[in-house]
Amino acid sequence: MAPFFFLTFFSLLTTHLSHAQLSCLTLQSINKIVYNHCNELPHLNSYLHWSLDASKNTLSIAFVARPATTDGWISWAINPTGDGMPGAQALVAFKASNGSMVVKTFNISSYSSIMEGKLAFNVKDTRADYFDGVMRIFATVELPEKGMTSVNQVWQVGPSVSADGFPAKHAFQPANLGAKGRLDLLSGQSSSGPSGGIGGGDSRTKKRNIHGILNAVSWGILFPVGVIIARYLRAFPSADPAWFYLHAFCQVSAYAIGVAGWATGLKLGSESKGVTYNTHRSIGIALFSLATVQIFALFLRPNKDHKFRFYWNIYHHGIGYSILVLGILNVFKGLDILSPESKWRSAYIITISTLGALALLLEAITWIVIMKRKSSKSTKPYDNKQQPLAP
Repeated sequence: MAPFFFLTFFSLLTTHLSHAQLSCLTLQSINKIVYNHCNELPHLNSYLHWSLDASKNTLSIAFVARPATTDGWISWAINPTGDGMPGAQALVAFKASNGSMVVKTFNISSYSSIMEGKLAFNVKDTRADYFDGVMRIFATVELPEKGMTSVNQVWQVGPSVSADGFPAKHAFQPANLGAKGRLDLLSGQSSSGPSGGIGGGDSRTKKRNIHGILNAVSWGILFPVGVIIARYLRAFPSADPAWFYLHAFCQVSAYAIGVAGWATGLKLGSESKGVTYNTHRSIGIALFSLATVQIFALFLRPNKDHKFRFYWNIYHHGIGYSILVLGILNVFKGLDILSPESKWRSAYIITISTLGALALLLEAITWIVIMKRKSSKSTKPYDNKQQPLAP
């Protein structure tokens, strides 16, 4: 009876200790390292232990979680630019092919751009271990900004890793999508972040959203509307000169709002050390430059019968259509970066598709009007008065 008792007791004790690895109450010290704080994170059965060294501006962390499978991965990240996955600077741990645990760093520019590489801030003393289905990541992080007392954190677990060490996609269940939030490094309090969208988030996220809305309205909607007005309404004599003033109003408004959006983008870039979206940024600079040149077209516009009007038209139309294409392209690039709820992308797609359909309809109507005009001119009847015969 006694051996059975001790065997049962030992089994219960072992089970308790294995589960204790995921308990802040019983695991304040990990591998002889004592951490000042521990948080039971609100999703994915994960825990974070940390100590803040304000004098060195460093954060020592131990992230503890169960991967989705025994061959899966776990990840913990700081996002210096937002409160979700895009922009996150991630530590990812998994089992290598030889069975040892490795930690890799990934710069996550967007959901479609996940690259292994150096993070936006320095990281040292990275290591990981695995025991009884639990993985742990250890690291010391140099905080992105001096004097930071709170960070946006993102954590995740995944099912597998490819042969070349690239983590497979995680699940998209509510727990996975909600695995993010704000962490107060001094008080030890953490809050779960919103699941995504144009609204909500911290002040930096709001700036990103404002930047996105300004540019979507200017380059993505107002500018195309101005192009449609100029191309199609001027075909109707009754619309002259109203079409010109409507066109000028839309384009000048688009430029003013676009400049504000461009300025917020520059501000966000200066605050996002080490995180750059090169394609989006380059297109934005090109848009601003071309639009500024285009504004001068208002002051350089020659009269209709001037000999330089033909060349001015080439310059004005060429730059205008370039802005149109680049503007719409960059709105979609921005949506990839912000990764809002799908309804926002769908709303823009519906809007731009509606404008495209309207343009096609007006194109057909305009050509019909022009062809009728040409036809009426070529078949114009002669004067009914009978001409005398030549002598």
